[in-house]
Amino acid sequence: MSFEYLTNVPLYKAKEDYIEFLTKKGFTHEAETIPVFEAAGRITAEAIYAHICAPHYAASAMDGVAVNAKDTFGATETTPKVLPQDKYIVVDTGDPIPDGCDAVIMVEDIVKTEDGCITIHESASPWQHIRQIGEDICAGEMILPSFMPVSPSAIGAMIAGGVLEISVIRKPVVGIIPTGDEIIPPCTDPKEGDILEFNASIFSSMVKNWGADAKIYPIVPDKFDEIRDMVKKASEECDMVILNAGSSAGREDYSVSVIRQLGEVLYHGIAMKPGKPAILGCVGSVPVLGVPGYPVSGIIVVEELLKPIIEKWLKVSADERIYEKATLTRPVVSGLKYEEFVRVRMGYVGGKLMASPLSRGSGVVSSFMKADGILEISQETEGYEAGKEVTVRLLSKKEKLENTLVVIGSHDPLLDELADMMHIDNNDIYMSSSHVGSMGGIMAIRRGEAHAAGCHLLDTVTGEYNISFMKKYFPAGGAKLIRCVGRQQGLMVAKDNPLGITKFADIKNEGVRYVNRQKGSGTRILADYLCEKEGIEQSEIYGYDREELTHTSVAAQIASGSADAGMGIYSAAKLYDLDFIPICIEEYDLIIPDHAWDSPMVKQLIETLKSDTFKEKILSMGGYTIENAGEEIIIK
Repeated sequence: MSFEYLTNVPLYKAKEDYIEFLTKKGFTHEAETIPVFEAAGRITAEAIYAHICAPHYAASAMDGVAVNAKDTFGATETTPKVLPQDKYIVVDTGDPIPDGCDAVIMVEDIVKTEDGCITIHESASPWQHIRQIGEDICAGEMILPSFMPVSPSAIGAMIAGGVLEISVIRKPVVGIIPTGDEIIPPCTDPKEGDILEFNASIFSSMVKNWGADAKIYPIVPDKFDEIRDMVKKASEECDMVILNAGSSAGREDYSVSVIRQLGEVLYHGIAMKPGKPAILGCVGSVPVLGVPGYPVSGIIVVEELLKPIIEKWLKVSADERIYEKATLTRPVVSGLKYEEFVRVRMGYVGGKLMASPLSRGSGVVSSFMKADGILEISQETEGYEAGKEVTVRLLSKKEKLENTLVVIGSHDPLLDELADMMHIDNNDIYMSSSHVGSMGGIMAIRRGEAHAAGCHLLDTVTGEYNISFMKKYFPAGGAKLIRCVGRQQGLMVAKDNPLGITKFADIKNEGVRYVNRQKGSGTRILADYLCEKEGIEQSEIYGYDREELTHTSVAAQIASGSADAGMGIYSAAKLYDLDFIPICIEEYDLIIPDHAWDSPMVKQLIETLKSDTFKEKILSMGGYTIENAGEEIIIK
C-alpha cells in the first residue's frame, strides 16, 4: 500500500469546511417524541405551545373571604361596612373563586363579629387578590421556541400548560471504534507490551457530557478488512463515528484508506499540535473522524472537531456561568427581611448589558424558564432604581446575550413567531421581549435600553399611527420606523356573543364585565380615545381598571367566563374561539435606534420580516395584513 503525505489545514478552516462538507452530504438532526417528564436537558425540535391556561381557574391568592366587590363599595376607616354571612364565603389560598364573587379580602383585613358578620374598613376592587386564569401561561402561547434546551422550570411550565409530550432532537449516537494489535480491554494484570484501552471510555464520557449517546465497539486488530467491516457497521448503526488510532501514515495505519474506500476523506492532517494526524471524512452522511491513538491528541481532536458536529446536530453549545455588571431597565423594590433573587432577561444594547426584571410572582414558573440571569439582592438592600448598575449572575452564555435582540414595547404574538423564525434561520440569534406597552417601548429606545420596540400609537388628530410620536420623541432623528403589519383591533366577546354586544359603547351596559390592557399600551390608548369619542365615563364601565399585559391574557379571561368583553386583536380572539367585533385596522410597527441598525440581530430581524415564511405564518394566524414588511417608513 502506498501512503500519501499528510495535509496541514488550519484548524479554523478545517472546522468550517467540515461542517459545510457534511451539510452538503445531508448531515442533519432527527426528532423524536418523548414524555415531557423525561425532557430535562433535551432540545426542542419545534416550538412548544400551551394547551391550557395556568392557572386554569380563577384562584384565591390569599386566605380570607371571597366577596362581590360591589357589596364592599363605600367602606372606609371612618365608615366601615358590615357584610352578613350570605355576602361572603371563606376561602383559603388556591381555592376556586365562588360564583358571584370577584374579589378576595385578606383575613387580616376583616373583623368577625359574634353573629357571623364581618366588618371591613376598606372597599375591595374587582379581582383583587385573585390569581387570574392564564396569569402564568395562556393557552396557545409559545412556551419554548424551536432548538432551545428544556430546563426543569420549563418542564413545570409545560405541564402547567397541559403539554405532556414534546418533540425533541434525538440524541446523536456516537460510535467509538478502538483499534490496534497491542490494545487490550481494561484489566488489572496487563502483560508487557499490552496497552490498556481507555480512550474509548474518555471519548464516551466527553460526548455524553455534550448531550450525545455513545456506543463502544469491540477492539479491532490492525487488519484492513476487519477495520473496514467495523466502520461500515458503525456508520449504519450510529450518527457519528470515532475511529481511534491508525490515523497516521505508518505501515499499519489503515484508517484513511478505510474511510476513503467506504466514503470520502475531506482532510487528513490538521495544523494543530497535538492532533495533527486527524482525519475528517464521512460514509454517506455519517461523519467519520479518525483520531490519533495518543490520549492527549485524541482528547484535543475530539474536543475541537467532534464537539462542533454534536452542537450542530443539537443546535446548542455549552453554557457558561459568570457574573457581569448590568444596567436595570426598571426599578426593583425589595424588603429588608430577605435576601432576594430576581430573575432578569438580558441582552447587550449599545455595548451595555441591560437587565429587565421578570415577574416576581411566586406562582409564575415561566419567569425562571425565560431568565437570562439572577439579580441577588442582599438583605440590607431595599432595591435598585432604574438605570442602576448591578451585578448579575448569568444563566445564559455571554455570547448568547451579545447576540440577543432586546425588544421592549407593545405586545403581539407575532414577536414569539419572529423569535422562533430568527433562531431557526440563525441558531446564534435570540430574542428577548418585554411587554411594557407602546409608550414604554418608546421610552426604552430613548434611554438606549432596547434594539427594537413594538408600537401602535394612534394620533387622534391626524388619524395616523406612530409617525407623529416619532416626530415628537425623536425630533432630531436617531431612530427608524420599520413597517411590520396591519392588524385588526376590536372587541373580543364570548362565543355566540350572549350579551348581544355590537359596538364599543355597549361595554358600559349593565351586566357587562370589561377587562382592559395596561396604561401606556396602544390598545389602552385606543380604548381611552373611544371612550372620549363616545362620551363614556370610564367609571361607568365595570372592570375598566382591571388590567392585563397581553392580548392573549385578555382573551383568556373572556374565554374562561371571568370577563365578558375586552379590546384586542383578531388573532387572539381566533386563538380562543371568541366572537370578534371589528373596530379598526391599526399599524403595528417597529422602532429601531440607529446605533443598532447594523447589528447582526437587527439584520436578521429585517431579513425575517421580509421573508415569505414570516408572511405565510402571520397571515395564517388571521387578523393581519402585510405590505412591505421590513421596509423603513420615511418620516417627512
